[in-house]
Amino acid sequence: MEHTTLTTSRLELRPFAPSDEDEVYGACQDPDIQRWTLVPSPYGREHAHGFVNEVVPGGWREDTAYAFAVRLGGDGPLVAAVGVHVHGTDAYEIGYWAVKEHRGQGYTTEAVGAVARWAFTEVGAVRLEWRAEAGNTGSRVVAEKAGFRFEGVLRAGVMRNGTARDCWVGALLPSDLGLAPALPYLPGDVSGAS
Repeated sequence: MEHTTLTTSRLELRPFAPSDEDEVYGACQDPDIQRWTLVPSPYGREHAHGFVNEVVPGGWREDTAYAFAVRLGGDGPLVAAVGVHVHGTDAYEIGYWAVKEHRGQGYTTEAVGAVARWAFTEVGAVRLEWRAEAGNTGSRVVAEKAGFRFEGVLRAGVMRNGTARDCWVGALLPSDLGLAPALPYLPGDVSGAS
């Protein structure tokens, strides 16, 4: 996938670059990011260096992950990170974290919406899934504000620090955003009635 820059009324989203290393390192010192996301804990300088110099460019090059640095305007501070992880054909998962000092401003929700639209219109995603460890209410609030529908709990759905943990799962479809789907969608009877 070619590197892509997205813009909203307040934000610029572009692939992370080596110049973002210091801000990524600083943001990931936040205990909440280390607690609720899959970033290494403790988070060292080498993790930030590897992320912006190897992980992000490799994901874009190999079409396995598309990570965006979310900035307030083109030259403003890093306010969040949003990424789409490709888990196989038609299997896309969104993940994100917000810089502590910039939470509560709606930036992450705005960025998640922009990335979701891009994933549906440019990448061809049929469904975008969101997962978070059960109890991560901040992530759930962002997902629901961005239009994701909560679908339930996956028992032992996330592995962290050698422990299987329950996770919440939700999904967003193109039609939830008023977009045409890449494939026709035939919903099933989820009531359990026969």
